[in-house]
Amino acid sequence: MAKILIVDDSAENRGIIKGLLGESHTIYLAKDGSQALRLARTRVPDLILMDVVMPVTDGYEACRILKGDSLTADIPIIFLTSLDETDDETKGLELGAVDYITKPITPAVLKARVRTHLELKASGDLLKRHNEDLEEKVLERTRQLEQLHDVTVIAMSALAESRDFETGYHIRRTQYYVEALAQELRERPGFSEALTPENIVSIVKSTPLHDIGKIGIPDRILQKPGKLTAEEFEIMKQHTIIGRDAIIAAERSMTITDDFLQYAKEITCSHHERWDGTGYPEGLKGGEIPLSARMMAIADVYDALICRRVYKPPFSHEQAVKIITEGRGTHFDPDMVDAFLEISDQFRMISKQFSETE
Repeated sequence: MAKILIVDDSAENRGIIKGLLGESHTIYLAKDGSQALRLARTRVPDLILMDVVMPVTDGYEACRILKGDSLTADIPIIFLTSLDETDDETKGLELGAVDYITKPITPAVLKARVRTHLELKASGDLLKRHNEDLEEKVLERTRQLEQLHDVTVIAMSALAESRDFETGYHIRRTQYYVEALAQELRERPGFSEALTPENIVSIVKSTPLHDIGKIGIPDRILQKPGKLTAEEFEIMKQHTIIGRDAIIAAERSMTITDDFLQYAKEITCSHHERWDGTGYPEGLKGGEIPLSARMMAIADVYDALICRRVYKPPFSHEQAVKIITEGRGTHFDPDMVDAFLEISDQFRMISKQFSETE
């Protein structure tokens, strides 16, 4: 049964309306607007029939308050009143009422109007539930696609890492390093516009692809335990181009643009560039180097320093910090180094949390 709240300062009027509707509906009664507000919030009726002229809080004020409350805003309100001026009716409708019935009430008209608005309310509630269910399904599907996206990126990255001395932990650590660095930088002047929460998510998700181009480097070079010759190093440098070109090739098959792929190209190609222009593959200098790649450079070098490799022992956190500090303005963007020094303890904690010796 539909729930109807009848609001009228006249006990006689309340009794008449209840007599007309009570047989097929659950009826609540209120003698003024203040009592109506309390009942509307606790009982949440399907329809409110409300007088306009009442003591304490009149119908117009009660309607305004109800429509301003998210709990009661969708409850249809029909004004029942002896006021019959056009301005009175206009005011009621402007406040959010769905209908306006003048007294004396004609029973058949009242029942017909009540039935119509209850049916409209039921249809609206059904449509709202349907939209909520649809929205939840879309959100769930979006979550599934995002998880599939993330798993695919990690799997592709792990495939490249499996041919190198690095591990899947390197992927996770560098992601968290970059995220920590980005969060620190966005609080500093000049970075908030580029490092929005949405952009940070895209950048962090693209970091696992930074060395995907190593899949195209021969094992004799990639897994060589000693120092590379000049010729071998030139071949090794190509992993940046190979990775970028692989992402470009994948991008051509898409009909939409995606920030993730843009950041992935930047990081893959440019994370070995140096602030002073002596890096590779393009010899970019200073601000020419994409911001995402400048952050990745700090994360990648720090992780390489603290980890054991067949060609070197692990450096301590303090040694790694010292080396990165010495590279300020030559290897690394000064702003990146300053931010890194501010949160270097976070880097230490991340490295311990995802330690390869665990």
